[in-house]
Amino acid sequence: MALRMRKIRLDLNLSQAKLARLADLNGVTVNQIENGRLAPYPSQLAKLASALGVPESKAELLLADDRDETNNP
Repeated sequence: MALRMRKIRLDLNLSQAKLARLADLNGVTVNQIENGRLAPYPSQLAKLASALGVPESKAELLLADDRDETNNP
């Protein structure tokens, strides 16, 4: 699951629908990416990063599941 993407989206007070509009993507696509049911194409990931204010060089971090990091010492 793309929990980091969800966290950033919520921190920016954006709905999935609003993020989809900003990224020029379908709302279902954003939902599926966020819930780990769809791996985004690089172009989709770049659009999401741009819409969320994340540098494109760090776009892959949007797909991180922050829960994994909390279990590591």
